[in-house]
Parts: sequence; C-alpha cells; structure tokens
Amino acid sequence: MALLLLLLALIMVPSSCIGIPSPGFYPSSKFRTVNFYYGFRNLWGPQHQRVENNNALTIWLDRNTGSGFKSNRPFRSGYFGASIKLQPGYTAGVITAFYLSNNEAHPGFHDEVDIEFLGTTPGMPYTLQTNVYIRGSGDGKIIGREMKFHLWFDPTADFHKYAILWSPNDIIFFVDDIPIRRYPKKSRYTFPLRPMWVYGSIWDASEWATEDGKYKANYQYQPFVGKYTNFKIAGCSAYAPLTCRPVSASPFPSGRLSRAQYAAMQWAQKYYMVYNYCKDYKRDHNLTPECYA
Repeated sequence: MALLLLLLALIMVPSSCIGIPSPGFYPSSKFRTVNFYYGFRNLWGPQHQRVENNNALTIWLDRNTGSGFKSNRPFRSGYFGASIKLQPGYTAGVITAFYLSNNEAHPGFHDEVDIEFLGTTPGMPYTLQTNVYIRGSGDGKIIGREMKFHLWFDPTADFHKYAILWSPNDIIFFVDDIPIRRYPKKSRYTFPLRPMWVYGSIWDASEWATEDGKYKANYQYQPFVGKYTNFKIAGCSAYAPLTCRPVSASPFPSGRLSRAQYAAMQWAQKYYMVYNYCKDYKRDHNLTPECYA
C-alpha cells in the first residue's frame, strides 16, 4: 500500500516541480560584468535614478515621472544582460524593462527587442513579456510578436539574471541562463538588422500592462522601484570593423543552441509560457509570416 501511495504521489506532482533542468551552458559566466557608467548613461528621469558602487542601479516611478537609461554605443549584435529585482506588492500598470531599440534613430520606423515585466496585483504573479518589433512598430500599425511567461521563482525575492542574445541568425531570450525563447531569422523582412542601443526603464503603462488595462497604476503605493546590477554588454558595436565576429551564448561558436539548452527551453515553454502570438488565432498572421515558416 505504501508503495502504491508513493507512485500515485509521483504521478500527481507536475513535472515542473521535479526540478529545473540544467541548460548545460551558462552564458552569463562567459561575459564580464561592466561598470554601469562604462556601458550606460541616464536617458531620462535622472532624479529618479541612483547608482551605487558603479554597478548597482535603482530606478523608480512616482506620479511625477519614471526613469530610463541607455547604452553609450549602438550595437549590431551581442549579448546584453542584467540581474534584476522587482518590487513586491501592488505594481499594476507599471513596466520594468530591459530591451534593445533604435527608435531614437528611426522614429516611427524602428526595431525593438523587449524584456518587459508587467506589474501585477498582490497574490498574482508578474508576467515576463518578450517581444520583437521590426521596422515601423511605432507608426500606428503595431505588429507585436509577444510571448509571455510566468516565472518559476518569485522575481521580487532576489536578483535573477535576464539577457538577450542578438546574432545575425537569431534572437534568444534567457532567464537565469535558461533560454526561454528563440526567434530565428526567417527573412530580412522579419528580423531586426539595423544597429540598436540597450535600454532599461520603469514607466506607467496603465492602458495595457495589467490584464489589458483592467488594473491601473495606483500611486498610493509609490514609489515603484526596479533594481539592476551585474550588467553584461558584449558584442559588435556599430563602429566595430566588419571582421568583428558575433558572440555566442552556447557551447558552439556558431551560436547554435545545444541539445540541453533546447530541452531547457522546451521545459520553460511547456510549463511557464502563458501566451504565444503564433497561437493566437484572433491575430492576423499575414503580418507575422514567421508563424508559418
């Protein structure tokens, strides 16, 4: 009887609780941490930004303004990461972000690769949204490519590592070195090719951030705080010679994910992905042909 009960218990435990899979390769350990001022500068809201020990950054949002920062150089490929800790409690309507973009160079016709944390209400998990925009996402015809996840840990309890690998062949999003999404280059029309800068920010997106705008930012709970540290910024800048080789976030110089990395990505998507634009049949997929490629 005891053996039968044990077998039943094992069957009832979700696979995701058995253990976090090892990706077998840890790109965050392959790139050195950079001084914040070496890699970045304030973009807006300087009075809502504090740097400690040259590597720990705190930014916050209140009813007056939020804050943002930007890399000193644009890049045409690279590995870009930071350890981030989010604020607990009521954060509905608030976006804490780490992303690539060239919207200042190409307003209304820009590219963007996002890691965005969508604020939430007490008792509900944060949503990590990944997104890719290609040429013109700011012109009023926004064509997003969102994949959303609920994480396998509490992102408010401690710092966790988040990163974007942008290569000539694909874009890979990482959480604690586990690849959660790979966006391959299917054509030059569905992939960002122009140099982008690295950004981070905290801002009020009450119109859509939490349950499609059902819950707004409530400044009774201000300030809303985002903490960043352990910055990684490595790759080919826009000014590097053409001989500059793209960095890899896998065991292979080509950047191709290993079998263990693919298995870890499948685990993350199976158990923690809560939205995939390619599976949303209300969307016009004539605008996202990569869903059928």
